[in-house]
Amino acid sequence: MLIYSLVYKVNKARTIYLLAVSLFFYFKTSGVFVVLLLFTICSDYFWGAQISKTRSDSKRKLFLSISVILNLTLLCYFKYAYFFTESFNQITDSNVPFFNHFAHFSNTFFSTSFSVDKLLLPVGVSFFTFQSLSYTIDLYRNKITPVKSVFDYGFFVCFFPHLVAGPIVKAHEFVYQIYQPYKLSKFEFGMAAFWIINGFCKKIVADYLAVNFIDRIFDSPTYYSGIEMIFGIFGYSLQIYMDFSGYTDMAIGLALILGYRLKTNFNSPYKAASTSEFWKRWHISLSTWLQEYLYIPLGGNRKGTVGSYIAISILALFMVLLSGKLWLLLVLMFAAVFLLMLAYFVPKLKNSFNTNINLMVTMLLGGLWHGSSWLFLIWGGLNGLGLIVHKQWKQISPFKNSDSIGYKIACVLITLTFISFTRIFFRSSSLQIVDTIFFRIGNHFGLDLIFQVIYGYRAVFALMLVGYLIHWIPERHKEIYRNWFATQTYYTMGAIIIFAVFIMYQLMSGEMQPFIYFQF
Repeated sequence: MLIYSLVYKVNKARTIYLLAVSLFFYFKTSGVFVVLLLFTICSDYFWGAQISKTRSDSKRKLFLSISVILNLTLLCYFKYAYFFTESFNQITDSNVPFFNHFAHFSNTFFSTSFSVDKLLLPVGVSFFTFQSLSYTIDLYRNKITPVKSVFDYGFFVCFFPHLVAGPIVKAHEFVYQIYQPYKLSKFEFGMAAFWIINGFCKKIVADYLAVNFIDRIFDSPTYYSGIEMIFGIFGYSLQIYMDFSGYTDMAIGLALILGYRLKTNFNSPYKAASTSEFWKRWHISLSTWLQEYLYIPLGGNRKGTVGSYIAISILALFMVLLSGKLWLLLVLMFAAVFLLMLAYFVPKLKNSFNTNINLMVTMLLGGLWHGSSWLFLIWGGLNGLGLIVHKQWKQISPFKNSDSIGYKIACVLITLTFISFTRIFFRSSSLQIVDTIFFRIGNHFGLDLIFQVIYGYRAVFALMLVGYLIHWIPERHKEIYRNWFATQTYYTMGAIIIFAVFIMYQLMSGEMQPFIYFQF
C-alpha cells in the first residue's frame, strides 16, 4: 500500500505494479505453478488479439476454439488426469503408472523435487481459467474491445483479491475499469473496511464451527446420533456460506480500496424461497458465468442443441469412468435410445425434455467442475432435479399467487433443508460416509438426547443460531448498520475494527482451516 500510494494516479504504473504484486502473491501460494498462470495469460492475450484483428467469421471461430480447447485441456489435465489414469486401469484391469508431465518439466528446468507420480492441483486454476475464457468469448461476441497491452490483460486475469477463490470476474465487467482514473470516496472506503472486517469475522466463526463440531460429525459419523447429524448438516450449510462469502467479502473490500469494483457474489442465499432463487443468490459469479457461457449457448430453456448432446456424451463418459464398468455404457446407450423413442411418440414429453435438458446438463457439469467424483456428480444432479421440480411446481402450485408470510417462511425452510441435505454429498469424503450419515439419521436418531446435545455444544449452537438470525435480517436493516459504519470517523471505524478483532481472537482455533474453495 505504501508503494501503491505513489503510483495509483498513473493507470499504467498502477496496472504494472498490481500485476507484479499479484504474480508474487500467486507464487507464494503455488510456487512454480505461476508458469501455468503466465502461459494462460500469454496464450489468451495472443488469441484474443487474433480474434479482434480478423473480420473473417470462420477464422474468428477457429481462434476462439483454439483458446477454449487450450484452456479446457489444461484445466482437465490438472483436475482429471489422475482420475482418467485410475479409471483406465480399473476398466482394463491394467496397472499403467500415472506420470505428471508438469512435475517432470518443473523438476528439469526449475530444479524442484515434485513427485512425478502425484498430481497437485494449482490453487485457483478453475477461477482464473474461467476468467480468461470470458475474455476471448466476449471479444468474439464483440462485447468488449481488446486490452491495450499484455500487462493489462495479465492484471485482469490475476488481480490478487479474486485470483484464487473468486468472485469470478467476467471480462466485460472488469476490463473497462483498468483504464478509468482511480476514485474512492470516504463512504466507499468505509464500506470497503466494513466488508474486510465482516469477511474476517465470518471466516473465524466458520472455522470455530468446523473444528468444534462439524468436522467431527462428517469425519466420524458412527460416533454420533441422528439428531447430531441433523445439526451438523445445517451447521455445514452455515459454515460453507460464512467461509466462502467471507473470502469474497474481503476480496471485494480489498479491490475497492485499490480502486476496482467487483460484483456481489452472495445475496443472503438462505433467504431463498426456491432452488431457482437460491442459485440466483449463491456464488452468483459462477452461476451467471455458467448461465452466460454454457446454459444459454446450449439453447437455454428453449431446446437442446448439438452442444447439449456433446455435453451429455461427456457426462456419460465420466459416469462410465467413475464406475469403472463398461456395461454402464451399454445401459446409458439403451436409456438414451429409449428416451428418444418415447419423445418421438409422446410430443409433450419431447417438449419437456428439450426445455429441461440444458438445466440438468449445466448443473451436472457444475458438479464435475468441483471434482471428478460420484459425490459431486450426485450433488449437481440433485440440484438440477430440484430446479426442474420447482420449474414444474410453479405451473401447478395453488399457492403461486399467495402473499402469505407463513407460506414464504415454509418455502424458505424447505429450500434450506433441501440444499443442506444435498451438501451431505458435497462435504462427505466417500459414499460410505454418506450411507453412514443417512443410516444414523434413520436408525439412531436419538431424539431423547436433544437437550444433552444442545447443552454439550451450547457455544457452537449459540453461534449457529446467531449466524442464521443475522443472515435472515432484512436487507434494508443490514444497509442501515453498513451505512452507519461507513459514515463514521476514521477513529471510530478503527476502534470498532480493533474491538471486532479482539472478540474474534477469543474464537480463533489452533487448527485454522484453509478456505474451502481453495481446493477447486
